[in-house]
Amino acid sequence: MEEELKCPVCGSLFREPIILPCSHNVCLPCSEQHLPPLLHPRGPPPPAAAAAAAPGPGAAAGSAACPDSECAAGGGGGGGGDHADKLSLHSETDSGYGSYTPSLKSPNGVRVLPLVPAPPGAAAAAAPRGAGPASSSLTCPQCHRSASLDQRGLRGFQRNRLLEAIVQRYQQGRAAAATAAKCQLCDRSPAEPAAVLCEQCEVLYCAACQLRCHPARGPFAKHRLVPPPGQPGAPGGGDGGKGAGGGGGRKVPTCAEHDLENYSMYCVSCRSPVCYQCLEEGKHGKHEVKALGAMWKQHKAQLSQALNGVSDKAKEAKEFLVQLKNLLQQIQENGLDYEACLVAQCDALVDALTRQKAKLLTKVTKEREHKLKVVWDQINHCTLKLRQSTGLMEYCLEVIKENDPSGFLQISDALIKRVQVSQEQWVKGALEPKVSAEFDLTLDSEPLLQSIHQLDFIQMKLPPVPLLQLEKCCTRNNSVTLAWRMPPLSHNPVEGYILELDDGDGGQFREVYVGKETLCTIDGLHFNSTYNARVKAFNSSGVGPYSKTVILQTSDVAWFTFDPSSAHRDIVLSNDNQTATCNSYDDRVVLGTAAFSKGVHYWELHVDRYDNHPDPAFGIARINVVKDMMLGKDDKAWAMYVDNNRSWFMHCNSHTNRTEGGVSKGATVGVLLDLNKHNLTFYINGQQQGPPAFENVEGVFMPALSLNRNVQVSLLQFSPAYPSHPKAIVRYRPLLLGLITSSVGSWYGQGLFPSQTDT
Repeated sequence: MEEELKCPVCGSLFREPIILPCSHNVCLPCSEQHLPPLLHPRGPPPPAAAAAAAPGPGAAAGSAACPDSECAAGGGGGGGGDHADKLSLHSETDSGYGSYTPSLKSPNGVRVLPLVPAPPGAAAAAAPRGAGPASSSLTCPQCHRSASLDQRGLRGFQRNRLLEAIVQRYQQGRAAAATAAKCQLCDRSPAEPAAVLCEQCEVLYCAACQLRCHPARGPFAKHRLVPPPGQPGAPGGGDGGKGAGGGGGRKVPTCAEHDLENYSMYCVSCRSPVCYQCLEEGKHGKHEVKALGAMWKQHKAQLSQALNGVSDKAKEAKEFLVQLKNLLQQIQENGLDYEACLVAQCDALVDALTRQKAKLLTKVTKEREHKLKVVWDQINHCTLKLRQSTGLMEYCLEVIKENDPSGFLQISDALIKRVQVSQEQWVKGALEPKVSAEFDLTLDSEPLLQSIHQLDFIQMKLPPVPLLQLEKCCTRNNSVTLAWRMPPLSHNPVEGYILELDDGDGGQFREVYVGKETLCTIDGLHFNSTYNARVKAFNSSGVGPYSKTVILQTSDVAWFTFDPSSAHRDIVLSNDNQTATCNSYDDRVVLGTAAFSKGVHYWELHVDRYDNHPDPAFGIARINVVKDMMLGKDDKAWAMYVDNNRSWFMHCNSHTNRTEGGVSKGATVGVLLDLNKHNLTFYINGQQQGPPAFENVEGVFMPALSLNRNVQVSLLQFSPAYPSHPKAIVRYRPLLLGLITSSVGSWYGQGLFPSQTDT
């Protein structure tokens, strides 16, 4: 808070602060003693000053008024700039201050306003303390706005009594806290009493420490040294507390215009408190005036409200600073950990290289020993043969020297053979080295050196949590579509995603998709079931965390048509695949586009044409049913075939339960598949046809129909509910909403948006 209590001119605590029209404060003594350049005369100068400044009789009037040539150039009597400045002054002094623009001609940021002629009859008497010329201005040292002065001069500005009282309380508190002020730099104990206090350093010095640590030269020359708090002459100490607010109680403020009147009202237009006499004189007669106490409370409330916002920001700033300090500690700790990890990794690389070096040296040693052994063996072998040959040669030479023919001929044949055998021992290659002196080992270190040079840090971390895009997630019939994306500003690479789905009954999750796409459709699910889905991303660093779990509800009503992709080629579909007939006289099979695995399902078919007493078959089938013969003849279908008089149930070519009652043109055949009870029942024109046709029906089934060219059948657009089973029946009608391919066919679906919960 101390910075708020210091004068912007002298840098010390405020003394007799005055409020400028721009709402800034300055000390009254500073304004009189330290701010003479900021006091600009706006009337005629005194005669002595005019005479001293006049250069000669031929000088212009503007030059005599201002000794500065730049100022004289701007203040000439006939100049347009002078006229503009006069207009600016006269228009802005109504509010008590004027604006200015710094220029190169005013390097200190203070604009000197031109002189304005004094009104006729104006007195040039000397002004009292704090008073200036009749028309002067003061430039604020903070915002540099100029404020005009009246006849009272600086005393015309209001005293900031509130600030003065706060300064005095602050000084008293500081003096009480440092009654026995000690030097803060003494090495001895106890410390010497403080002799001075540096207001800039905020340090107490004894005389010796001041000379040693705070000499009055260099950068310390501009520091202000004052007596320590609590001593006579110190700010706020001794006699310094006899200002406003001193003594037994604070003096009740009186009007600056009328010394005997207390403030009682507040002028909203002038934004200043006024007394009753000010209102009587009419100066504020046309201004909006409110009770002083009410405005006091109102402004206090406004200040408190504004402080609440600042307090919240300050609290956030403190928390942010704590966060930054924690971040510093974390950075320091993580840096040490990373350094240790780097040293360990490099040491591991060095160890691996050392081990590999030992292996390579072992190979070189083995190769060298092998070569040496081969050469030594060859040397020994060659030496032995050479010694034998040399001995034989010497012996033969001695034999040749003998002169006994008979004796020579006795051994000559044997010697000739021995010499020939000895010569044959030196075959081709016997006198060539078996090994080379060169080593056939070449160490390819270039890739390793390149890898070492490329060894660097990679910013690879686990991928973040994927965000499910609920607006794109939907269900259609018994399929679900999920979409997701990575969060914005995510720089961690993603190599793929793993989508998991439970079994629709609260069981364990299982993987249903692994890949790079962010949109996936899962088909072949149960109708009227609730599935939980979640997704996670992965990269070379590992698998990231799961996303939130999305809940998907499959449709309780399935919309389907005949499936052209799985129908026999003789089947002819029309009416948006809702009507089926055949080109062949043989029975052909067509399936529906929906697959059922649980729940209760009911659908109806209308006989549009019935000629020559054919036997159409209605029922259910697996997707791999045989399609070139009547439905029910193989083990993949369960059906009722019917003519114009009677019907039979058929499965695995077994005919059972002959029942009277057939079909004709306009008849309606209903199929009830109850997978909760695992049975199949048929109806003709709303009446049950025989007993339940099949029991223990389990698995995945599709609506099926077989017919020939004499029959045409259509799915009903609006099927009535089965009367004896109104709550268990799910009605079916075709609805074209969008094709989705699945492992059991294709169907059209109705979209339902899911909800989202946390995992």
